[in-house]
Amino acid sequence: MAKAVDLLKKRYLDNIQDKPESYIGVELEFPIVNLSHQATDITVTKSVMFHLKESLFFEVERYDQDGCPVQLIDRKSEDRILFEVSYNTIEFAFGKAKKIQDIEERFNQYMKVIQAFLKPYNHAIQGFGVHPYWYLNDNRAVKLPRYQMLLNFLALSGNKKDSFFHGFPQYGSFICGNQVQLDVSKSNYLRVINAFNKIEAVKAYLFANSEFWGQNWSTKISRDIFWENSMHGVFEENVGVNKISFETEEDFFNYLANSALFTAERETEILYFEPIRVKDYLGQEEISAWDLSGQQHYILPDEADFANHRSYQYQNLTKRGTVEFRSVCTQPLEKTFVPIAFHVGLLENLDELEKLLEKSDFLQFYNHDYKFIRRQFSQKVITQEAKRFISVFSEAVLECCERGLKRRGLGEERYIKEIKQKKSEKSY
Repeated sequence: MAKAVDLLKKRYLDNIQDKPESYIGVELEFPIVNLSHQATDITVTKSVMFHLKESLFFEVERYDQDGCPVQLIDRKSEDRILFEVSYNTIEFAFGKAKKIQDIEERFNQYMKVIQAFLKPYNHAIQGFGVHPYWYLNDNRAVKLPRYQMLLNFLALSGNKKDSFFHGFPQYGSFICGNQVQLDVSKSNYLRVINAFNKIEAVKAYLFANSEFWGQNWSTKISRDIFWENSMHGVFEENVGVNKISFETEEDFFNYLANSALFTAERETEILYFEPIRVKDYLGQEEISAWDLSGQQHYILPDEADFANHRSYQYQNLTKRGTVEFRSVCTQPLEKTFVPIAFHVGLLENLDELEKLLEKSDFLQFYNHDYKFIRRQFSQKVITQEAKRFISVFSEAVLECCERGLKRRGLGEERYIKEIKQKKSEKSY
């Protein structure tokens, strides 16, 4: 296990700076929806990439196996527009910026062009965390090895007679998230992960937007179930809300060593296998793996395979020296940048946030069971008493956020003005 922990530390600590300059990185995923209540026409969605290449300052960065552009880049801003897992989902991955307004301005520019192109085909980008016509769509993977491998790996759950799994292994093709990455330092990354893990209930209450269309699920955040009750969630340390807070670096990396490895590359092939805990990986005598055609291979574990490690905690330390916040659903279009501002403001005001959480009656009442609290407040039906309780806690967190945004002095507090005003009536 010691070697595995050392390899994880090298992967995730090498790029963390002592005093990083603060940037914002944003990734936004959206469903492209057929407004005729039919399956998304992927010939239309593929045409979007050609149109963007001709209309804006983008060039093709990646083609699929059929020669269709599936990822574009603007070299000046480092913004990318791509298909995420399937041809029904579009992602905007923005180059780092100093303030939210700069990203929003470019987003609006891209959206104006794309929506105008889609309109004659009666299609549009919409703000949902689950594609409303997931059950009609062609949910096959984008023809890139990474995405094909991912869906093949998730499909392994279909061979298991285990009620743990939700039965929708193709979920990666139709769920959408609103993610932000913020720079952290060697001295504060554990504080950031711990503090934001404790407010997952607030994020559920404020930003739930992924009801599972056509299914009678009681939650407004089906994305949690999709992630946690899939092959990614076989080891609970691999995904979702962290079970514990981390006192030391060793605590964190020992926890991370319980996450999973499930893919490796050999020569020119990408392979996948049943998830193996990181701490146990190098001790495997042999690993049974499959290639994209389903052919079985037997491989030996290699330290180089740790380059493929990625866990899916909702506060996720990345190899870029950032923490990625990944629990928020795609928002209604007009609310897209509210969660971004929420995270930015709270990170700016981290000291005050920690004091607030330390004294929180709300967290004490629920025995600091952060995963349970998130599930509780993502439900479609909660009691009025519970609603009042979470509303008071959310108000305190939002005020802390607002003070952080004002301290930045960039006018970003306007993004949370509406949600702050309406939180008590929960009209957001």
